[in-house]
Amino acid sequence: MLSCNQKNNDIKHLQTQIDSLQANAYQPGFGDFMSGVQVHHNKLWFAGKNENWKLADFEIHEIKESMDDIKKFCKDRPETKSIGMIDVPLENLKTAIQKQNTKDFEDQYLILTNTCNSCHQETKHGFNVITVPTAPPFSNQNFKPQNGN
Repeated sequence: MLSCNQKNNDIKHLQTQIDSLQANAYQPGFGDFMSGVQVHHNKLWFAGKNENWKLADFEIHEIKESMDDIKKFCKDRPETKSIGMIDVPLENLKTAIQKQNTKDFEDQYLILTNTCNSCHQETKHGFNVITVPTAPPFSNQNFKPQNGN
């Protein structure tokens, strides 16, 4: 039978190991998340232009998920405080996607893009200018809707 002292030592040892693992665990950086957002922003454009509304909705969700991850994992970055400015443009774009309105989609996409650039200006990253894409990020993805999807 283990003594209370031995149990406490075992618990302390296990907690030390857990703390060490957590301290050394990989955490993506702000730039990693933003690179992902850039890819989804690009794919979103081609999904909407091709009226692939399911894919467009998926890409909006991916951008929102990345924003949530930035808020969770990059709390100490001053840029994180400005991330919220993207919420309304994302919601408005999501509404355009739900309405399946191409013109509304294009207008809201431009507002989203301009908001990204405003955030970059505000956070002293104005050198990072986002534009409407001219080519898909990957040549191995079809952005046209498929049968029944």
